[in-house]
This record gives sequence, C-alpha cells and structure tokens, in this order.
Amino acid sequence: MSDPSLTIDNILAPELTLCRVPASSKKRVLEFIAERIHFQDETLSDTQIFSNLVSRERLGSTGIGEGIAIPHCRLEGLDRVIGVLMTLEEAVDFDAIDNQPVDLVFALVVPKEATSEHLELLSQLAERFNDNAFCTALRQCEDAGTLYQRMTNRNH
Repeated sequence: MSDPSLTIDNILAPELTLCRVPASSKKRVLEFIAERIHFQDETLSDTQIFSNLVSRERLGSTGIGEGIAIPHCRLEGLDRVIGVLMTLEEAVDFDAIDNQPVDLVFALVVPKEATSEHLELLSQLAERFNDNAFCTALRQCEDAGTLYQRMTNRNH
C-alpha cells in the first residue's frame, strides 16, 4: 500500500521551488537540480544525484511534452522523497517526446527501494501538468513564493 501522506504538497519544500532559473541546456538544468538538493541537505551528493538523473535521461527523455519535464531518479541511502520545482528563464531543448523545448520542470529524487511511491508521485504530477490552466499559472509566477503556493494549493 502506498503512503497516503506522500503527495506533491508534502515532498516539495519552499527552498526547492525556484522561479525563472537561468539554464542554457538540459545538462545545466539537471546540474542545477542536484546542486540545489545538495545545498539544502549537504549529506546528499550533488555528483551522485546528477549522475543518476543523467543515467535516467539516457533511458529516454523525461520531457513529457507541452514544455514540461519530470526528471527523476533513485538515490542510495535516501530516507525520503525530494521534489524540486523550477520554471526556467528560457525554454531549453530536453529531447521531449513532442520536440518542444521545456520551461517547466519538476524533479523527483526517491529512495532506492521506493518503487510504488515513485510511480504514484509521477502519476500525480502528470495529472496536474495535464491541466493547461494550471501550467500557465505556474509559468506566470514572478517569484518562488507564488510558485510554491500555486503548486501546493490547488485553488482552481
């Protein structure tokens, strides 16, 4: 049975919600995600997170279309799920399924053994990002505080 408390709202921290990040490439986006997670928890290796995210991208792009990407990976020794939400200053090529550049990114880093939780969260994200009005509202945010509120309070 998956953990009912495991929702997008519970795994996203304000410190890991970033608005208008200047990233020039997919690689830079993934590096930035790894650096931010390490910055928030120094026990986690940014090199390891980056390398795991890149390995996952090699299996197939996590760009799900419509300018959205959900990069994700598992991490040895992690005891919780970490989410990172970013809007990008300029859309970057992410090898997405529809070849559209990406400007909305939600990264998930999960414990190595958390399979069902991982899939549950991915489906929650996909469902939310399926809502065009919701995505537009996220893209229009000017600051991280607003972005965090819009992602976690679904008042629409």
